[in-house]
Amino acid sequence: MTKISFLDLVPVTQGGSVARSLANAADLARHAEALGFARYWVAEHHGMTGIASAATSVVLAHIGHATSTIRIAAGGIMLPNHAPMVIAEQFGTLEALFPGRVDLGLGRAPGSDQRVAHALRRNLASDERQFPQDVVELQAFLAGDERLGIRAVPGEGARVPLWILGSSLFGAQLAAMLGLPYAFASHFAPDALDEALDIYRRQFKPSAQLAEPYAAAAFNVFAADSREEAELLASSQQQAFVALRTGQPGLLPPPVAGYKDGLPPNARAILDHVLICSAVGTAEDVAAGLKGFVARTGVDEVIVASSMFDHEARKRSLALTIEAAKSL
Repeated sequence: MTKISFLDLVPVTQGGSVARSLANAADLARHAEALGFARYWVAEHHGMTGIASAATSVVLAHIGHATSTIRIAAGGIMLPNHAPMVIAEQFGTLEALFPGRVDLGLGRAPGSDQRVAHALRRNLASDERQFPQDVVELQAFLAGDERLGIRAVPGEGARVPLWILGSSLFGAQLAAMLGLPYAFASHFAPDALDEALDIYRRQFKPSAQLAEPYAAAAFNVFAADSREEAELLASSQQQAFVALRTGQPGLLPPPVAGYKDGLPPNARAILDHVLICSAVGTAEDVAAGLKGFVARTGVDEVIVASSMFDHEARKRSLALTIEAAKSL
């Protein structure tokens, strides 16, 4: 059976606040748990006024305390921003607080622009070479490998499953080589989805963590009781994507009726392409979209993504998504 999980960027809305967004995240996580979502993912982004999840491990602790059974997952930690030992300590702490519920997804993108990357004291030239080494070093800290000559406490002995995240072929190859589960960011970067999944499955080597390939992919869902309402709700994220692509990211704006239809043809084409892995409409529309996506990809888990201006509408969308997912 295909699992359904949820990715929350903890959006900060126009007229809202970080405090309100974090409170909404806890409420949404409780709601997702009650509905039966398998995992609640939170992603690391920096320097963006519309996203409140920069301190990802802290946000996961907040969500963990608000829930009791749902898995809480970093989707992901951008490892080049951090020393592997620090991440081992942070997620060892989370595992101690919420045993058996923590997943650690790792990415190599900065989660920011170059100015923020430099503020985080990253070495931009070493990402492709350094990232695999950092992943292996993090594994060693969690395993308590004596060859390191130093111990991560908390962290040592923590059985935190690692994932590799990506939107290119690099992450697929690394996940396959290390025998780790793999998640593809098709909710905003769909181009390499099919090839990446094929490479991951063909090249996968079993590991102590995972005997067979386990693949997840992200899919935008905007569900409502009518198609018209769903289209309206989706327009906030559409506006946010256009703002990001034009170098003007900001707070999540309120929905605008007919927003996409009012865009110039080239801008609309870009938006349609970026958000091609999406379903917008009623539970029946979403069921059809999810069925098609799973049939195309064969993924073990669909990571549902959506940012909406109205919190209650977002909760309703999650309920309709689970209803639609029953068809899987």
